[in-house]
Parts: sequence; structure tokens; C-alpha cells
Amino acid sequence: MKTIAEKREEFRRLHERGCFAIPNPWDIGSAKYLEHLGFKAIATTSAGFAFARGVPDGSVKRDEMLAHIRELVEATDIPVNADFENGYADDPNWCAENARLCAETGVAGLSIEDAADRKESPIYDLELAVERIHAVREALHGTGVLLVGRAEGFLVGRENLDQVIKRLVKYSEAGADCLYAPGFKDRENNKAIVEAVAPKPVNVLIGGAGGLTMRDAAEIGARRVSVGGAFFRAAWDGFVRSAKELMEQGTFEELKHATSYADLQELFSVRRG
Repeated sequence: MKTIAEKREEFRRLHERGCFAIPNPWDIGSAKYLEHLGFKAIATTSAGFAFARGVPDGSVKRDEMLAHIRELVEATDIPVNADFENGYADDPNWCAENARLCAETGVAGLSIEDAADRKESPIYDLELAVERIHAVREALHGTGVLLVGRAEGFLVGRENLDQVIKRLVKYSEAGADCLYAPGFKDRENNKAIVEAVAPKPVNVLIGGAGGLTMRDAAEIGARRVSVGGAFFRAAWDGFVRSAKELMEQGTFEELKHATSYADLQELFSVRRG
């Protein structure tokens, strides 16, 4: 087993060159399978975990999320990046304290959003958002944990590309190691983001077919690609189709696509050294 320090060093090296996929498991089993396939790192998904718990995204409490993050860190031998939403606090000091608790789980990286979770003001004012990133950076000092600054303005329909880029540049200056602006699906806008914050690495979200590929992301200079809750939704699709078929037709044809019991038994019987 690698030490926490070794995984954090490995994670930082991944961000130095090239472009890597950082897929998002929602539980221990899916995390172990992604490690089994050979992915070099994984990232939690707040949406996937929330849906698996039967609640909407954004409603999982801090301590429950910390426990989830810790179990994925302890279940795998590859770096884990935590989707830590808005740090579970508006106040910069409390956000920083929560980030410190997240670091204690053993994560190699964590992301902090500027989404305020308020209907009247879904994103923080820029000044406060920057202060929050700076506070978290200070709290993580000396840990080796990579800090991802996320700008949610375009995703929630409140900001355009130029406004988002302005935020990302400010987050970079405040100490974010990696920048991330989910919601942009085209090559040109993502390329503009990469160029605006260079040489800092950028995470690109690709959550469906028909958009960018890993090759596209590499060509525009992105360092990493995540899928958010897409893998969970793909798994849910198989469950929904199978359940509906049984309920509505009384047949089981969809289950022919199911992974075999023997394959899963063999996968999870392998002990990590």
C-alpha cells in the first residue's frame, strides 16, 4: 500500500504534463473497479453519491460526505480527488476548516465550488469567492493536497465565458493549483479557459456522448478529464430499463447485459497487497 504522501506526490505529477482521465465512482465497488481497469486516479462525485443515497445532489451533509470520501481513499491505492462542493460553509474560515477535515481523510486533492446554493444568488460574489479559495489554500499549507478552484457561473446560467475566466484567474492567483469550469461542452470555450490560466492545469468535464473526447482534451491542453455523475447515471440506466421491463412486460431480456456474478466475485475476491 502506498502512503498518503506518496499518493499526493503521484497526483501532483499527473498534473505536470499530458492529459489523464479521472473518472468518478460513487461507492467502494465502483472505485475498486476503476482502479482494476488501470486508471491512475479517481474523483468522488457529489451527485452520484447523493443519488445512491436516495437524495438530491447538494443535500448530503458534511460528515456523511467526509465518511464517504475516507472510505474511497482507504479502499484504493490510487490518488483520490474529493468533490467537496462549496466546502459546506459560506464563511471562508469555516470553509477552510472543513477543507482541513477533508484533507485528514487522506485525499490527494479537493475541489471548492463558488456555488452558494441559494436561489436568489447561486454563486458567491467574486471577492468572497476569492477569499474562500485563499483561506482553503492556507488551511492546506504543508499537506501536499492539490486544490481545485471551480467556477460554476456558466453551469448555473449566471455568467458568460469572460466572467468565468475572470474568476478562474483570480482563483489561480489566490492559490488554486488546478482550475475547473463545468458546463462548457465545446472545444473553443474550453481551449480559451486553458489558455487563460496557463500554466496552471485545467479539468474538463465530459459527461456524455457527442462532445469532446480524450484526444480533443489533450489537443487543447487540458490536463485532466472527469465525468461527474455520468457513470452513476449510466449504471442507473441499466437498472431502470431492467426494472421497467419486469414491471411492464414480465420479461428479463435486459438482464442479458448484466455483468456476471462470477466476474464480480472474482474481482472483489482479489486482495490488495
